[in-house]
Amino acid sequence: MTREELEILVKNIVEINGKSEKEIDGMIEKLKSNVPHPSVTDLIYYENLTPKEIVEKALSYKPIQL
Repeated sequence: MTREELEILVKNIVEINGKSEKEIDGMIEKLKSNVPHPSVTDLIYYENLTPKEIVEKALSYKPIQL
């Protein structure tokens, strides 16, 4: 997915507006499969970030190399 598509996806997740739990779960799974951040939902639900900021952090995640 492109960065723009990811931003739209995150915006749709944040703006629940009449979506079923199943629809939201599907969108979250799609997001998780397209970004390297292992806890991308934490960025959505526990930090006060815009969709653009969420996507930026999710895409820039680098795991700690031991």
